[in-house]
Amino acid sequence: MTPEQYVAGLTDFGPGRSKLFGNSADDYLKVHSRGRSQADVTEGSGGIWERLNYDWSDPNYVVLTTTDSNTWGGASGHTYAFTRRPDGTTDIDVIVVREGKNFKGWVLGLVLGTIGRRVLEKAFESSVKAIEARNSAAEPRLVAA
Repeated sequence: MTPEQYVAGLTDFGPGRSKLFGNSADDYLKVHSRGRSQADVTEGSGGIWERLNYDWSDPNYVVLTTTDSNTWGGASGHTYAFTRRPDGTTDIDVIVVREGKNFKGWVLGLVLGTIGRRVLEKAFESSVKAIEARNSAAEPRLVAA
């Protein structure tokens, strides 16, 4: 998949977002504003929500900065870095920062930074597979007659 394809999935704030990102339930999703390369969005699931500023103005990076949350504070957010490979695939490096703003956030941050790390990795892998599948379904196919 190309960086553009991943960014298109990441910035698709329509219904069914939870099919691409399991931690983004449709009930929590609210788009406050959206421009050509930025969005202000509240999302979450399971009693945890955060308001994020999405910035995809640089084609090699997408930065999600937490601006409000019932759990996360400080420098919390996500950074996606894309490296194009000669074979047409893309390496995606993700950095997730979780700073708890209260006891619940502090405990969750500790869990996610240790034993929960694999949960985050699986969630990321699932989103990549879902976006790849969405793009494969959208590609035209040649059929021999």
